[in-house]
Amino acid sequence: MKVDYIIVGLGLAGLAFAEELIQAKKTFLVFEDASQTSSLVAGGVYNPVVLRKFTAVWKAAEQLDLAIPFYERLEQKLNIKFDEKFVIKRAFKSVEEQNNWFAASDNLVLKRFLNPAIENKKVPGVIGDFGFGTVNETGRIDTLKLVKAYRNFLMDEKCIRFEKFEHLKLKVSAEKITYKEIECKQVVFCEGFGIKGNPFFKDLPLEEAKGELLTIHAPELNIDFLLKSALFLIPLGDNRYKVGATFNHVDKTATPSEKGKLELVDKLKKVINVPYEIIDQTAGIRPTTNDRRPFIGQHKEHNRLAVLNGLGTRGVMLAPTMARNLFNCIEKDIALDLEIDIKRFQ
Repeated sequence: MKVDYIIVGLGLAGLAFAEELIQAKKTFLVFEDASQTSSLVAGGVYNPVVLRKFTAVWKAAEQLDLAIPFYERLEQKLNIKFDEKFVIKRAFKSVEEQNNWFAASDNLVLKRFLNPAIENKKVPGVIGDFGFGTVNETGRIDTLKLVKAYRNFLMDEKCIRFEKFEHLKLKVSAEKITYKEIECKQVVFCEGFGIKGNPFFKDLPLEEAKGELLTIHAPELNIDFLLKSALFLIPLGDNRYKVGATFNHVDKTATPSEKGKLELVDKLKKVINVPYEIIDQTAGIRPTTNDRRPFIGQHKEHNRLAVLNGLGTRGVMLAPTMARNLFNCIEKDIALDLEIDIKRFQ
C-alpha cells in the first residue's frame, strides 16, 4: 500500500493536518488508538484575549481569520453543527480591573475584540458586583462531536486504522518511509502527550497538565454567554453548563478525581449563588510547553518525520494555522516561525 502521508493521532492537530492534505489532493492514512483524550474533553472555546491580564493571545487575529472559515467548511462537509457562537463576559473583581479593561480596549490589537463599555446590569445567579466586560468574536467548538464525526468520515473514506502505532517498525531512508506493508513519503506525529513514547521526538520538552471539567445542571441560572470569573461557565443548553478547568502538573492520569471536583466546586462558590447539580465530570491530559508555543517541525536527522504538537488550551484556535504552517514547510519549503519551530530546542 502506498500513500503520501501517515498521520499518527486524530485530535484537533491530526484532523487539521488531514484537511490540509485533502485540500492538496494528497493521499494519507491515519492511525488512532484513542490513548489521548485532550481534544475529546476540551472546553473547545476560541477566545482571542487572555482574560486574566487583558492581553491579546499570540497572533490571535491571524489564527481566528483562518480558524473560523475552517470550521465553517467542516460543518458543511460533515453536515453537522458544532460551532456555537456566543460572547464572553468577564466578571470584574475591582475598580482597578475596570480601569485596566478601559485601557486594554483602547489597544490597537485588542480593540477589535473588546467592547469598551462596562455592563453594570446584574445577572441573576451570577456574582459580579463590579460589572462585566464583553469579548466579541468568540464561541465554542464541540470538539467531541467534531472529532467523532471526522473519524466516521475517514472510516467511510477507508483512510483510518484504529490501532496502536508501533514506532520501532518505521524504516526511514532518504527516499521513502516504510511501516509494515505501507510505503509513504512523510509521517506526521500528532500524538499529544503520547509523544513521550515516541523515540524520534521524546526529548522535546513537552509537559503534561491534567485538566478536569464538570457539567452542571442549574435551573435557576439562565445565561447565554460564556462567563469568565474564578473559572469559566460555558452554556450547553437546557440549563446545563460546562465548568472548568483545573491545571494539575502532578497527577499523570486522565481519570476524574475527587480533588479536581472539590477544587472546581470551591471556585464555583465565588462565581454563582444558585443551586446546581453535578451531572458529569471529565478529565484529560493537555500537551503544554514551557514557552507556551506549539512544537512544529521536522526531525533534525530524518526530515521525512515531522511533529505537530503542544497546542495546549488554545488548540481550537491554533490547529488550523499550525497545520497549514507545517504543510507549507514540508511541501513548499517555507520556513517555520522560529517561535514554533522545534529547531529552537536543537
